[in-house]
Amino acid sequence: MATTESTEGERGPQRIGAPAAMRHAAGQLAQLLGCEPGAVSALKATDEGWSADVEVVEIERIPDTASVMASYRVQLDAQGELLGYERIRRYARGQIDR
Repeated sequence: MATTESTEGERGPQRIGAPAAMRHAAGQLAQLLGCEPGAVSALKATDEGWSADVEVVEIERIPDTASVMASYRVQLDAQGELLGYERIRRYARGQIDR
């Protein structure tokens, strides 16, 4: 009887690193929303993979400080595939948190 070895090792698939997780979160969200991401403002490892907060411009206005921004929480699995996302905040670009 032939046996096959797993290329994933005994611990299962390896988790992608933080820089790759940031790129995956921003890129996949941009594809879904059709908006260019501005920045990844937070990244956290979770049991399932990664959680990232991505800032995007939802409505561009002139001047730039009048543009409407949104912050999305993106959930990724350990390999960087999108599991889900939700908008957690909407604000004017020039607005400062207190």
